[in-house]
Order: sequence, then structure tokens, then C-alpha cells
Amino acid sequence: MALQGINMLLNNGFKESDELFRRYRSQSPLMSFGASFVSFLNAMMTFEEEKMQTACDDLKTTEKLCESDSVGVLETIRNKIKKSMDSQRSGVVVVDRLQRQIIVADCQVYLAVLSFVKQELSAYIKGGWILRKAWKMYNKCHSDISQLQAACQQTTTEPTTTTTTMPDNANHNKLQAACQQTTTEPTTTTTTMPDNANHNKVESGVTTEALDRLKGSVSFGYGLFHLCISMVPPHLLKIINLLGFPGDRLQGLAALAYASESKDMKAPLATLALLWYHTVVLPFFALDGCDSHAGLTEAKEILHRKSLVYPNSSLFIFFKGRVHRLECHINSALACFNDALELASGQREIQHVCLYEIGWCSMIEMNFEDAHQSFERLKNESRWSQCYYAYLTGVCQGASGDLDGASGVFKDVQKLFKRKNNQIEQFAVKRAERLRKIPLSRELCILGVIEVLYLWKALPNCSSSKLQVMNQVLQRLDEASCRGLKHLLLGAVHKCHGNTRDAVQSFQMAARDEYGRQTNSYVQPYAVYELGCVLLAKPETVGKGRSFLLQAKEDFTGYDFENRLHVRIHSALASLKELVPQ
Repeated sequence: MALQGINMLLNNGFKESDELFRRYRSQSPLMSFGASFVSFLNAMMTFEEEKMQTACDDLKTTEKLCESDSVGVLETIRNKIKKSMDSQRSGVVVVDRLQRQIIVADCQVYLAVLSFVKQELSAYIKGGWILRKAWKMYNKCHSDISQLQAACQQTTTEPTTTTTTMPDNANHNKLQAACQQTTTEPTTTTTTMPDNANHNKVESGVTTEALDRLKGSVSFGYGLFHLCISMVPPHLLKIINLLGFPGDRLQGLAALAYASESKDMKAPLATLALLWYHTVVLPFFALDGCDSHAGLTEAKEILHRKSLVYPNSSLFIFFKGRVHRLECHINSALACFNDALELASGQREIQHVCLYEIGWCSMIEMNFEDAHQSFERLKNESRWSQCYYAYLTGVCQGASGDLDGASGVFKDVQKLFKRKNNQIEQFAVKRAERLRKIPLSRELCILGVIEVLYLWKALPNCSSSKLQVMNQVLQRLDEASCRGLKHLLLGAVHKCHGNTRDAVQSFQMAARDEYGRQTNSYVQPYAVYELGCVLLAKPETVGKGRSFLLQAKEDFTGYDFENRLHVRIHSALASLKELVPQ
């Protein structure tokens, strides 16, 4: 029923899913968790204070329902085997106990995320310790279930010999006894134990099927932990490691893949997490160390496998649009995003994500009027990042030729500035202020469009003809305060075109720019990073490229989007180390 509720949610039945979970939330830990997850999802999509408080209350209610004593899982199994000859009851107790611990860990993670959203120092500290508690629970449950699976597998493949005097491996035999015997091999008994004793011992406990589902359940949170921590900027890793968190990307992906194919209620959520990673995170942070379309093959295979289960899911169609966009099939991407927008008529937040992508695709196509309409709607409807959407509205409006309208929007950006600790909103305010202080032109607004396309890794999605238009516009610009930014963007355009020599020359000019450093603080470190990436592509200049990457990492600090660049530098250096061991 819990899996049905999640599938209902993903097939656009948002209201129906919420009603189903809430109807049975007090009768089952799984249904209670489902109701809390829907609350959490709504909170993270809206960031409305009321919904965030509701989510916190719901998660704490679920956590309280699942609370249990502190006896270890394996010890509980041993005690149950000793005390009970009722195999079905013993198995149910073990499964229920493991399930409750996994749900508590899940609730802890979501409560930590809600704490982090407050962006206060005390909230970060509190959230960190909550995550530490959750990680210990995930790690313990994952280890216990894996041991039980291994014991169960050995029981099904080897004959069992029992002796009257328990040998040294007694504990291992007890673990084997926690799994149902499914082998067809004969069992050899060399004891005076009653005939039914060995039978009851082996039959007492958890089925293989139950263990597989539990492994899928814990693998969702366990995998997300590994995946997310592996993407933390290197200079923050020391803090993370102090809390006891590891970060193995491959292990995280493997765990999510296992969860995705399981029969647990979180299997669809693991599938979405994999799609998010392959179509959003991987290309944005260049986690493969370059700008290739790594992960798209995996994403397409996932979408193909799940097409029968979710034929009209707005979320799955959205990710299909992301794949098309990354493959530079912009018209197909727009068709998907518009379909998802229509299918998500009952969920405002998913509609906003679709509108955002429609705006980006329109900018990629240099269709500034359509982009302006999408971002203006987001500015008016969204309760989150209105400042950022206002800036995008302004540059698109100015790029389309309406300079008076753009000037008016730029004035609104400061009024909509709410989150002082948010880098994106800070960026939007600074850019709007700069455009208000200099004579506004269509070319300067197009420069603003190209800049956000560059920063959000969307320039590689542009066609050759659009890149050529961008090149022409940038060449005409002669505003002194934008000179370094102009050369950085020219270098990026040349790089997308495959013009390595011109790209290197432009990046070098951007790296030397000092005049515009105050207004474009990120230009120099990003230009040095780009130089390093270009030089890494040729075997004869790999050493020089590595030196530029280290320079970008060590010689600059306090600039816009610093963490973002550090993640990319770390990935590029890690990729280089795999190819050429140092």
C-alpha cells in the first residue's frame, strides 16, 4: 500500500496520494512515513514557513511511532531464536524492528535538511549532529542486513551439519538460522538433538524476500548519504569527516541502483534520485572531470525501463526533457517541459520547475521574449528566489529590445532580495545594480543572458549558429567594467565551438583582467580553471593544465560561486589522477 501511494504521487495523483497516506498513517510505520514524506516534499518545493513546520511535526510524529529500545538488531535476532519456536512471529519481529530503525534514520535526514534550509549557524550545527545520528543508524542497519543476506545465501547453497556441542562458529550458525532454508540439498545431522530442533532453528527468522526489500529500503538513504557527501567541496570535507561521514560516489550510486530495483516503497524515489544525479548534478558540477554527456546513457535506460510504470508522470517527462536539453535537442526538450507543465496542473511547484526549464531552453535558442514570459510568471507566482527570477526577467526583456521595461524590473530586484546568505540572490542583486549604473543597451542584456548560461553550464547545449551570434555580440561590447567577463565568455564560446587556440587566448586575457575584478570577482579564478581544463585535453600540456587548476584552487578566495568551482576543480584533478597516477 505504501508503494502504491508513492507510485500514485509520481503518476500525478498528488492529492490522492496524500489522502491515502493520511488515512492509514496511525496504523502503520510505513504509511506514517509516506505521509511525512509527502509533507516534506511539499515543504521543499515551496519553502513556505507553515508547510516546513507541518513537515517537521509530521516527521517527529513518525519518528515517535517508530521509537524502540537500544538493543542491537543482531542481538534481538539471537534472543528471539532462543526464546521462540514460532518462526513466523520471530521473522515479523525482526523485519518490523529493522524497518522502524530505517524509517527513524530517514526522518532524521529530512529533519536535518529542514534545519539546513534556515541557513543559520546554529541550524547547521544542529543539522550536522542529526545527520551523524542518521548515518550511524543507516550504517548499522545496512551492515546487519548485509550479514543476514550473506548468511541466508550460504544456508541455501551448502549442506547443514549440526553437532551437539556448539562449535566456535555458533554465532554464524545462529545468523544462518535467521533465514528460511530454501535449499534442495540434503541436510546431514550428526547429533542426538530431537528431529525437529534443526528444522525449527533454520526455519526461525526472516525470509530472503523480506531481507531484499529491507536492503532496498536502507540502500536509499545509505546511497544518498554517500552520493551527497562525495559532492561536498574539498575544503569542507574535513568538517564532514569529523562527524564521521564517508563519501564514496560509486558506492552511493550502486546502493541507489539496488534500491531502485527493489520492492520497497522508496524504489521509485531512488529512481528519481538517479535521474536527478545523471541529468542535473553530473553535468552541472562536471563531476566526471570534463564537459562530456556522461550519465545520459544511464538516464535514458532508466526512463525506458520505467516508461510502462510511469507513462504520464510529469516528473519522469520532466527528466526526459532534461536528457533532450543536454543532447541539444531543444525543440524536443521544450515539448517535454510543456507536457510536464500541463500534467502537473495539480502541483504548482512542479509547474514552476517546468517553467524554469522552458525559460532556459528559450534563452539557449535566444528566444528572449518567450524566456521573459516564463521568468516573469515565476517572479509573480513563486514565493522563493523572486529576486533571481526578476533579474532573469530583466535581462531577457532587455535582450529582446525593451530597455525601459528591463530598467523597471532591475529596480524591483533589490526590493525582492530576501535571503542575504544566498549566493544566487546576491549575484542577482549585484548584477541588477551594475546594469542600473551604466548606460543600458541590448548588448549588455545579452551579455547578462550569456553569463548565466555559462555559470549554469548551459552554453554546451547551444547550437553552432546561436554560439556564432553570441560571439558577434560579445565582440561588439566595449564596456570597461565588463571587459574581463567579456573575454571569459568569449573563451567559453570558442571552447564550445572547438576553437582551442582562440579559447586559450581569451581565457588568458580574462585571467589578466584587474579593472573589473571588484564587479566580477569570479572571472579570474574561473578563467584560470578554464585554461587548465583546455590544456588537460592534450597530452603534451597536461602538466601545465594541472598547474593552472591548482592555481585556481589555491590563489583565489572570497569570490562568487567559489564552492561550485572548487567541486569542479576537485573532480578534474581526481579524474586526472586516475589517468596519470601522481
